[in-house]
Amino acid sequence: MDTARFRRPPFMRVLALLCLWFSVNAGAAAREAPARPSEDDEARAYGRRGLDLMMDGDLNAAIEIFHDIQKKDPQSPLGYLLEADAVWWRIYYATANLVDPDVFAATDLPTTPHDCHFGDLLTITIEKSGARIHSGEDVARNYLYQGMAYALRARLEGLRDRDLPTARAGKKMRTSLLKALELDSNLTDAYLGVGIYNYFVDTLSAIVKILRFFIGLPGGSRIEGLKQMQLAAEKGDLTRAEAKFYLAKDFSRPSERQFDRSLQLFHELAREYPHNPLWPMLISSLQCRMGHDQECDSGYRVVYLKTAGKKTEVEQALRRAARQALQRRHPQEQFAE
Repeated sequence: MDTARFRRPPFMRVLALLCLWFSVNAGAAAREAPARPSEDDEARAYGRRGLDLMMDGDLNAAIEIFHDIQKKDPQSPLGYLLEADAVWWRIYYATANLVDPDVFAATDLPTTPHDCHFGDLLTITIEKSGARIHSGEDVARNYLYQGMAYALRARLEGLRDRDLPTARAGKKMRTSLLKALELDSNLTDAYLGVGIYNYFVDTLSAIVKILRFFIGLPGGSRIEGLKQMQLAAEKGDLTRAEAKFYLAKDFSRPSERQFDRSLQLFHELAREYPHNPLWPMLISSLQCRMGHDQECDSGYRVVYLKTAGKKTEVEQALRRAARQALQRRHPQEQFAE
């Protein structure tokens, strides 16, 4: 039988072998050499270091890292968003009720010297994330950053007990975060903001009824909100620690009274961030609420003594808070400032 007519031309056989060799070796190379992380991946990894410092009470060191992220990629919203988060904590320590775990509102000071910079950072974040969304660049993640910026705006308004501005910012936050999740369901960080929205819209019903009339505020679900915050606390990338903080506060509220779960979360934060006196302060307050007077008093006194003579704004704030708590419980005693 003449098989010549069934043979491939030499050129075609060589080409087929080259294609086979290339595909096999390219596949091996892909397995051996993982894809290089994107700039945003690297920035987020660096940002997590800053967030750990922030939650450990070192706001200055955290902000230095966030400034580095801004310098490396000035067009990215990430560095500005993270710095705004740190500035929010700066405002929180300066004005918030640090004694009672379930209290969010601070009415002592209507503004702080940090407010203007905080607002500027949020404006920059929203503009830069909007620009990247418009250009089609990493759209889902930039919706996430945009939503997180609106969440911080809502946080500050909520801290000042301003219902309507809080609701307006919360509505924008919800829209952006849901869009991020629609595009990428793996963006677990979005569940913190969505969860807080769902929880508070459902638990502040009297206010919500009024706000729904004025701004068309969507409804929420307390149970779903707690589940979403739990998800962020377990699997969040940038929001994990703060999700624990908010979830612990919510569990300690009169509507929940799940003190054991709240205490567990605050103890986890205390182990992860041992240099921040906020966590033992909140643990002591919970012990008081649970009727554990000895643990409550000893905890307050430890915070009060350990923060004596300290210079950082966090330690000074917690020194004042511990003194206030001790004076409340022991009005006959004198406690130095």
